[in-house]
Order: sequence, then C-alpha cells, then structure tokens
Amino acid sequence: MCTTCGCGHGEAKVEGVPVPAADAPGAGWHRHDDGSLHADHDHDAHHGHDPAHEHKHKHEHGLGAAAGPRGAHAPGISATRAVQIEEDILAQNNVYAARNRRLFADRGVFALNLVSSPGSGKTTLLVKSIEALRGRVAVAVIEGDQQTSLDADRIRGTGAPAVQINTGKGCHLDAHMVGHALEQVQPADGSLLLIENVGNLVCPAAFDLGEAHKVVILSVTEGEDKPLKYPDMFHAADLLLVNKVDLLPYVTFDVGRAIEYARRVRPGLEVMLVSATSGEGFPAWTAWLEAGVRAARAARDHDIGALRERVLQLEARIAAQPAGAPVR
Repeated sequence: MCTTCGCGHGEAKVEGVPVPAADAPGAGWHRHDDGSLHADHDHDAHHGHDPAHEHKHKHEHGLGAAAGPRGAHAPGISATRAVQIEEDILAQNNVYAARNRRLFADRGVFALNLVSSPGSGKTTLLVKSIEALRGRVAVAVIEGDQQTSLDADRIRGTGAPAVQINTGKGCHLDAHMVGHALEQVQPADGSLLLIENVGNLVCPAAFDLGEAHKVVILSVTEGEDKPLKYPDMFHAADLLLVNKVDLLPYVTFDVGRAIEYARRVRPGLEVMLVSATSGEGFPAWTAWLEAGVRAARAARDHDIGALRERVLQLEARIAAQPAGAPVR
C-alpha cells in the first residue's frame, strides 16, 4: 500500500493551497524519532515516557507480520517498520474521519465516497445526478485528482459548489484532506455531499473519509472480473453502480457475472445498473440518494430532540430542588 512508502506525502492541495501536514504544530499529532505518528492528547498519561515502555511500544505494531498488511513491501523498509507506518497512518486517519463524521451528523449531511478506476464515468455521473436532483436536494462536491481542476470546473458548471483537492503523487484522498476541503465547501445542513475520490481501486479502500457509504462504480467498458482482482474495494463498498450500460450492445461484458463476483466478495452488496447518457437506472439511483438525505436529516433531528429533552429534564430537576441544593 502507498502508506508503506508515503507516496505524495506533503503534496496535497485544496484549491491550490497546500494542506498542512498532519503532524504540523497544532494538528494534534507528533512524530517520534523513528518516524511514527502519535496523538498529542494524553500521551504522558498513557506512556509516561518510560524508556522500557517506549521501546516496547515501538516494536509492538509489527508483531507476527512478515511483509506488512496485504503483503505490502517497500525498498529499504523492514516488514515490521512497514506495518508500524501503516498502522500509525491509518489510526491517525481514523481520528480525522471521526471528526468529519461528527460534522456530517451535526449538520444532517449525507456524505458519500465515490470510488472507481480511472475512466469509469464518475464525474459525468455526478453532473447528471446533480442535474436530476436540482430543486429537490442541495448538493456539494469534493473532487479528488492528482492534478488539474478540470472535474471541479465541470461540477461548478452545474451551479453546485465544488472544491478541488489535488493529491500530487498521492493515489487517494484521506480524511485530513477532506477536513480541509470541508472548511471551504461548507455543505448546507440537510444536504448531499459527494466526494469523488482519485481514480484507483486499491488505496482508497483503506481510508475512511467519514462518509456514510463507499459507492464503487464499475463501467461496462472494464472487465467483469474487477471485483475479484480488487476485492478490498468491493468489500468496503455498500453500493455498486454498474455504469455505462447503454454501451452493453457494443462490448463483451457479462453483467450477471460481474454482480456474482462482486457479491462473492461482499455478500448482499446492493447493485444498480445506470447510464448517465441514456438515463437508465437514474430514478432508482436518485431515489436512493434522497432516501439517504432524509435519513441523515432525521438522525440529526432526533439528536437535537434528545438533547432538547435532556435540557428540559435538567431544568425540571433544577426547579424541583430546594434553593441552594446541588443538582444531581
């Protein structure tokens, strides 16, 4: 995995502005002499800077691993070191993902992480989806590409707000990048946020962005065996969109076999056949999106209602207490 070699580290930009490193001052993380990342909070309480404990801590990550997760290798890096780097980066990413998820929950935002190989038709699908939802759901988009703002420009052409993340040599988005993009795009309460990841069926599978679901897109111009070749991505997804089905008469793509392979990797995976060109499958797809938005709004309203009820209960208890008595 790219986490083993650190591809693109420090190269990500949001709308041309460099994303601060995760271990920059004030980011909540610090880097040890061995290069590993650790959270600032409660560090002394957990570790106490006991040399024996620190020595143990540095070596615990790689116990029992021969070549890192999924057999990852990197020249000049031992298997134990590779595991440590990957675990540190993924643990750090999960903290940022939890922050993003909390923001989405507080605002009732339905966030999706759209993943695929290059050329699957993600951006065209997003453009058509935004147009189909116009007047019904507010949509914002975060675009991920190694270079250029071409896709974000296409999205802005629909009138929807879009922020471009360029990852440089990086092959995926991470939660830290998305958090910085959220500061700019500011999705409206009760809206739909579509995150178009970098075209890659490998690394994005491991990185939680705080989304409600990963949606994997497989076009009929690709091989139906992609789910077996890239199982981690299809296993991580909750919905498979088989795209460009208008081209089925002109390609040798077995839809049934592709679905069977995908469900072999991810039993029960929901599947939709769609075409941004012909509109086939779009009523079901947009209905799925709207249902997700309604559910996110309902969850937010429930949380607000529960908090309001808690406040009322506390006020009633305060009113019932004798003057000067502590509230329990």
